[in-house]
Amino acid sequence: MTMMRYAPAGYGGTRRSPEDVKREGWQEHGLLAVSADDPRLSWPEREMVLQLGRKLYGPRASEGGHGDD
Repeated sequence: MTMMRYAPAGYGGTRRSPEDVKREGWQEHGLLAVSADDPRLSWPEREMVLQLGRKLYGPRASEGGHGDD
């Protein structure tokens, strides 16, 4: 008796790296996922990411407080 295996698309293949997922998200959908701690960013770039994050989503858990609203 032969047993058939079924797996939904995306299962059992090679997994994309997180960087590939982020790159494709930006290129295909205009979505940007960036860590404020990314060492590729300069200090002003990190500050901009932090400011955008606070404005859109509020302070990080590690920052405490209620933001500048």
